Amino acid sequence: MTSQGGENEQQDGAADPAAIAGRERLAEQVQRTGMFGTETTGDTSGYGGLKVRRAPLVATPRPYGSYFDELADSLAGAMDAAGASYGDAVPLVVVSSGELTLYVRREHLLSVLRQLRDHPDLSFEMCLGVSGVHYPDQAGAELHAVYHLLSITHNRRLRLEVTAPDADPHVPSVVDVYPTCDWHERETWDFFGLIFDGHPALTRIEMPDDWRGHPQRKDYPLGGIPVEYRGATIPPPDERRAYE
Repeated sequence: MTSQGGENEQQDGAADPAAIAGRERLAEQVQRTGMFGTETTGDTSGYGGLKVRRAPLVATPRPYGSYFDELADSLAGAMDAAGASYGDAVPLVVVSSGELTLYVRREHLLSVLRQLRDHPDLSFEMCLGVSGVHYPDQAGAELHAVYHLLSITHNRRLRLEVTAPDADPHVPSVVDVYPTCDWHERETWDFFGLIFDGHPALTRIEMPDDWRGHPQRKDYPLGGIPVEYRGATIPPPDERRAYE
């Protein structure tokens, strides 16, 4: 995850204190211990002593390469024509592993997606899904929603990412723009606790309706839940064995 390079200071969010703070949070080197980084219960994965480091993130300068520059310029032009600011909406741009990612402020998400879908130079007709990520070390940006877009017309792919803090885990629902995201948003809420404002029926889709918590968050307790399988009761992991 990196910040947008280029000469336009407004476009890369350099003049915006919020963008600067977000960029600094994303650029910090992080080290955690254990397979899952949990600090609530014993790590019964056998990797309790594993140290995982994430290197600092480096800004992606222009030119981005491939069709990425043309895509970014087309989106900026479309938003300017609609009276919106590309620089305000997209403070971070990342090119990594041959993939372009736009980091979009959540309040601008729907307007950006509409331009990506409707503008003829962009024509991202499909959103292939919404998924969640939890980074408990990124204060103020712990929850991420990730969107994968496909333009059939231009044979191009694009990744969008939106962040929200644990204290305010709200992101606009994109169902009005991409109806197929209905169940994906339900799953992301179910597992990560991201609330998609405006969703027609944000209910559990994988876990039982009375389930407590969101089990793919990194602060969710490991083990402690007995499982019954075809009449055989299997004790929870923290009662079976432990690793020192």
